[in-house]
Order: sequence, then C-alpha cells, then structure tokens
Amino acid sequence: MLKFTAEHEWLKLEGDVATVGITVHAAEQLGDLVFVELPEVGSQLSKDGNAATVESVKAASDVYCPLDGEVIEVNQTIVDDPSIVNSDPQGAAWFFKLKLKNPADADALLDEAAYQELIA
Repeated sequence: MLKFTAEHEWLKLEGDVATVGITVHAAEQLGDLVFVELPEVGSQLSKDGNAATVESVKAASDVYCPLDGEVIEVNQTIVDDPSIVNSDPQGAAWFFKLKLKNPADADALLDEAAYQELIA
C-alpha cells in the first residue's frame, strides 16, 4: 500500500516497515540530482524531522521523515548514482526503510488520490 505526505514523500508499507522515497512530482521539481545524503542505519527519526538531503543543479532540499521510527536500511545505490532518483523516483530510488514505532500512524497520511489532488 502506498501513502504520501504533503512534503512529497511516498511510503510503501509492509507490516511495520515503511520504504520511503520522494515522489515523481518532487523529482521533477528538483531537476537533475547531483548529490544524495541519507540517514545512518540505526538512526531514530521523528515525524516531520529532517531525514535526508538532496541537491540538484537548481537547489538543495531536505527530505522529511513521514513517521516516527528507526532506520533499518538505506539505499546506497542512489548515493553512488543520484540520477536514479530522477529516472525511477518511486521504484529503484527508494531512500531508506523505516521500522515504524506506530504503524497505525500511517492511516493519517494521504492516499494516492488525495496526493494527486494536492499537486494538481
């Protein structure tokens, strides 16, 4: 199940683990990415806290944590080749996996229809 935030992050929920990345819309707005900095595995992140940083030829931008949890895995591939975020933002270019403190909190996030309405 996919959920979205108003700050343009997506989450793929599998039990109490969320795979997190930025949306196609966010990748298009940023332009060509040249740098990605991810959180450390084991980091405790808070909802709406800074989780990662991306830099494009246009600007630097923060990626926010959509829910409270612990980082259990990061996608080193996008650090090595940030262009993957532009070519496949909602697939191969996931940023990190988060073990959620309270998986039910995801119910408050946007579904795909609500997100599409937000960016329309």
